[in-house]
Amino acid sequence: MQAELFVLRLSRNSGMLGLAGMAFTSQVFAKFPDCSGEASKAHGIVLVRPLLEFSKEDMYNICRGVNQEWVEDPTNRSPLYVRNRIRISLNSLSTSIFKTELQGVISECRRTRLLVDKLCCKLINEAVTIVPHGYAVIDLETLNPKEVKDICLVKFIALVLQFISQKHRPVRGSASKLLLDYIRNSPCKTCLTVAGCYLCPAPGSKGTKIIVCCSVNSPFPPKLELFEDFTYEGHECFVSSELEQIIASGIAYSDKFLPDASNLPFMDITSSVSVLTEAKRLGILSDSTHRSIVSLQKEESENFKSKPEIISECETKDDVRHAGAPPSKSIYPGQVGYFMNRFILNWMGFRKMSPNISSMTEVVGDKDLVVEGQCCSSCMIDHRMGAEVRHMIDADWIYLSNLSKLRNMENFQQQIHSKKTISCSEHAKLSAHRVLMSLKSIPVAARKAMPVLVNPQGVLLSIPGVGFTHCPCLMVSAVFKPSIPLGGGHSSYL
Repeated sequence: MQAELFVLRLSRNSGMLGLAGMAFTSQVFAKFPDCSGEASKAHGIVLVRPLLEFSKEDMYNICRGVNQEWVEDPTNRSPLYVRNRIRISLNSLSTSIFKTELQGVISECRRTRLLVDKLCCKLINEAVTIVPHGYAVIDLETLNPKEVKDICLVKFIALVLQFISQKHRPVRGSASKLLLDYIRNSPCKTCLTVAGCYLCPAPGSKGTKIIVCCSVNSPFPPKLELFEDFTYEGHECFVSSELEQIIASGIAYSDKFLPDASNLPFMDITSSVSVLTEAKRLGILSDSTHRSIVSLQKEESENFKSKPEIISECETKDDVRHAGAPPSKSIYPGQVGYFMNRFILNWMGFRKMSPNISSMTEVVGDKDLVVEGQCCSSCMIDHRMGAEVRHMIDADWIYLSNLSKLRNMENFQQQIHSKKTISCSEHAKLSAHRVLMSLKSIPVAARKAMPVLVNPQGVLLSIPGVGFTHCPCLMVSAVFKPSIPLGGGHSSYL
């Protein structure tokens, strides 16, 4: 299986890390994060592939040896599928020397991947800060990118971008080169949009820190998915501590076999062609094995190149279809939604208006929640219409700014505190004044990726990430919790 994948990825011009093949163990995460227990942790499950090193012929022989019948998909022998074609070709070439030499190259790639993953984990822990408003800050002085090998630096920045954007396609080709040049150009003085993210110098850092935000300049509309009831309420993973122990044991085991960079022949190599060339130079591959692998690579590369126009045409049609779609789904009181696989939105309902409300910070217990009708006579929020969720835009900032414009805010606050009740408009002014100060501390690009709730007329109702609400009764929260954690979760190539 690993040999087939190696040739397949060679034909797709994968880098050295891609040639390492499948991980022996990898962590898999649910579509929705676990909202119970520790909010900062995503546990998932650990997928183990114990038969990864066995070929298809090995599996046949094992079954025959114990007289075990097996069931096989008939399409496994069809040459229409690339894996089958590669498997058939490999079977015709698979002398013991060929198998041994090919496995030797794959093993070196896996050993290199093991070290690169470990180094990237260390760099992430030391140089990356995740901000609850949904963006990351990379400290360039701590990272010292000019001293980090290309293969590690590309992997490091790709992991950060994949976490922030929650788009898990590999960053490769021209995008990878752009990122490498950008992060090495320290101090940072320019901005860059790539791989679903927007990168820019952190304000006040003099270019020593980079902010990584989710880019909202996409042809696709914002996505809001509603949690199933059982997913959110009381659904806990009771095996999380056991899972953590398994992962910790796996890491400790891998660390025992962690190679030294000086003993890895492919540590300074990024392209697949260079891997084969270096393997031949070092004697890992003989001339005949090298020729056979290159021949397979070229054959499948030609098959792959014959299809791009059809694929790109489909992708273009898909983009056009989605570009005119509605901005988002609606959320209603009592519902929990997942926005862009990044923010958990919880509309807990409405507070009942208390006769003694004297400030917007009053805490009301769960028994005072209601979800029927409008929460007060002057409120523009109606649960029957729900609210749409979208990203924050410049018009929202202007709206808040205009809302909070008062000649004397201090006098206004004193007047409000002397009252027995507070209206929605008064609450909105106080809330806008307070929130504007919080928003000023958040970089503009990061603000634009934050979720906001608007009514059907487009009027801003809430920015739950910073606590703005148009009505004191409205109870909505937003928690930054991407479905896939930073680093992509545990994996091992041993």
